[in-house]
Amino acid sequence: MQKLQFESAWDKTISEKDRERIQQVFLQTAPVITKNIEFTPLWEAINHKGELLVTVLVQNFGEQMITFQNKKLQYWEDRNMIATYSFTLPALKIEPATSMPWTFIFPEGCMGHQPSLKNGRLQFADSEEND
Repeated sequence: MQKLQFESAWDKTISEKDRERIQQVFLQTAPVITKNIEFTPLWEAINHKGELLVTVLVQNFGEQMITFQNKKLQYWEDRNMIATYSFTLPALKIEPATSMPWTFIFPEGCMGHQPSLKNGRLQFADSEEND
């Protein structure tokens, strides 16, 4: 059975409102039979540095731990790829049958288009990762 887990820094600092929103999204998400990893959108923003912040629920429906070592991700809005970046995140380790919220920060220079911050989705650049 899928469980929701918060990384320790998140667990200490997340607002109650955001925690409740994440829990609601988690409870409403059905496992995706065809994918081991699913990025369920939570929210997007641009910070004061012009970086794109994409917060998702990283859902590991597979049987192996997920790690992010030089993993290339893309942020899409509708049919437009907005940003692409390779992430190495030692702190992000997601056990099998576990979902965890995470914010991926795309540097300003990696955006090809200005985001509208609506209808966005995150995916691996390499389609093999999505299986």
